[in-house]
Amino acid sequence: MLNLERLRTLDALARHGSVSAAADALHVTTSAVSQQLAKLEREIGQRLLAKNGRGVRLTDAGRLLSEHASRILSQVELAQSDLEAHRGQVVGELRLSAFPTAARGLFPAALGALRAEHPGLRVRSSELEPEQGIAGVVRGDLDVAVVLDWYNKPMPVPDGLVKAPLLDDPADVALPAGHRLADRDEVDLTEFAEDEWITWGEGEFCHEWLMFTLRSKGIEPIVGHRAGESHTQLGLVEAGLGVCIAPLLGRNPVPEGVVLVPLRQRVRRHVYAVWRADADRRPSIRAAVEALRATARRIG
Repeated sequence: MLNLERLRTLDALARHGSVSAAADALHVTTSAVSQQLAKLEREIGQRLLAKNGRGVRLTDAGRLLSEHASRILSQVELAQSDLEAHRGQVVGELRLSAFPTAARGLFPAALGALRAEHPGLRVRSSELEPEQGIAGVVRGDLDVAVVLDWYNKPMPVPDGLVKAPLLDDPADVALPAGHRLADRDEVDLTEFAEDEWITWGEGEFCHEWLMFTLRSKGIEPIVGHRAGESHTQLGLVEAGLGVCIAPLLGRNPVPEGVVLVPLRQRVRRHVYAVWRADADRRPSIRAAVEALRATARRIG
């Protein structure tokens, strides 16, 4: 009989490519991963791993079993989902993530409502960028991730995930009160060709969107400062250090020295929740998505 936890360990190694990465994903030590895999090798009587430089690689037998492990774990998830749906109770543990402004703008009200309505449900939440959240759901580290894409730059969603829209999040340009365009009713991005931009961290999806959008208009962006949190960006704008894109979600209160001006070509982020299709029937996931939607309706 194959041990489920050892199959889960093998699956994590196959997904992440190294013992240390598998240990991080499973929240265990590298020694625990090695021990589980060694026990699995003894159980099946075949080598699953071979040395590859300083790391390891899966043998043919390891690849074969890891493919089965992925399907088995998916079936286990489906069975648990069906049992939870049959019981019809919103209980157990639910792990959620959201990108920072959604965590600020949606989680307090939504998770507070979940706790009030379903005291038997234990919710664990974290802030993660959209790509990290989607990867966590794919791996099974998370049950639901709140993610985003932009009107002109979709976020790829892997097969096997379900997604539900939460809200469309409009964005304006945030300017220092003394900026030359601060008294305008609307502006165009091309008018900021000489301005310094305050943007998100290098490699983050929103930063890549801003670079892509400005360059598509013939502007080579001048990046002065980077900050992951909207309120830090707005603080830098208030100090006269540049301009930034300011989505509605999570930006209030806006500092007194900052003026928000709409863009002539309206800019929106699409915010949605994703979860694994094989967990679609879990009442806890459905309750969480409905709580997020209810909060989003009050915002938008």
